[in-house]
Amino acid sequence: MEYNEKQLQILKIAEELFALHGFDGTSVRDIAREADVNVAMISYYFGSKEKLLSAIFQRRAETVKLEIESLLGNKDLDPLEKIFKLIDTFIEKVISQQSYYKLMICLQVTETEGSILEALDATKRRNHELIKKLVQEGQDAGVFKQNIDVPMMMTTLFGTANQFVSTQKFYRRISNLEHLSEEEFQKHLKEKLNTHLKGLFKATLTNE
Repeated sequence: MEYNEKQLQILKIAEELFALHGFDGTSVRDIAREADVNVAMISYYFGSKEKLLSAIFQRRAETVKLEIESLLGNKDLDPLEKIFKLIDTFIEKVISQQSYYKLMICLQVTETEGSILEALDATKRRNHELIKKLVQEGQDAGVFKQNIDVPMMMTTLFGTANQFVSTQKFYRRISNLEHLSEEEFQKHLKEKLNTHLKGLFKATLTNE
């Protein structure tokens, strides 16, 4: 679905406030005030706070779906390169969309709204099926092992990246990186995650 500039602003503010204060701790009025729109406009565009949250998930998930489908159709990359590209893409998203991933974690931990979690699970299931196809491609080519637990593999990717980002302040202190600028530190996070996860996935997936 294509959103206009005002709708994108509402989605952005809602995502940030939900991540900061929680779904139950954020009102439509809070979102309207921060987005500089009236409550009626949010109702007109999205219907309810629950549907606004669903729109956030659907927008993010659709982007991921298109990116995975693009990888599946790419004839220039070998299976391991496609997995590495998937890792690159996911790490970039976790770093650049920290509010969204914090929101996802909070909702799954608190189980705030059953219907919302069902919608989130449905989008995650769809994207997992696409990732299975990436793995199957490598298995069919004889590059990947046959006994790959794809859900566990993706849990490793999501869990490691999200944990690393959510505890980044502690990591920064314990690694004596407080002298770095924020931009330099975020670049460092990406590089560390990339190196660690690619090495782990290569060992897990390939016959080498």
